[in-house]
Amino acid sequence: MILIHNLIRLYILAFFATALLSWFPTTNSSGGLATVKHVLAVVTEPVLRPLRQIMPRPNFGGVGIDLSVMIAILILIVINQIIP
Repeated sequence: MILIHNLIRLYILAFFATALLSWFPTTNSSGGLATVKHVLAVVTEPVLRPLRQIMPRPNFGGVGIDLSVMIAILILIVINQIIP
């Protein structure tokens, strides 16, 4: 069970890193940052895509905020707490 808890924590860190790196634009698709963003997108998008389709984007000052990462992290925290 410790392995499952550690994998969930690692996945939470991947979501957190995805959210942080989304603030930094990449102009070169072959750079190191672009590669990291691509790997994180491959890992996290299968979970985020359905959440984005379900949840509407709230507008704050005319800017749509994507809360799907926060919801995914909260769901993983709950799952991690439920698993003995």
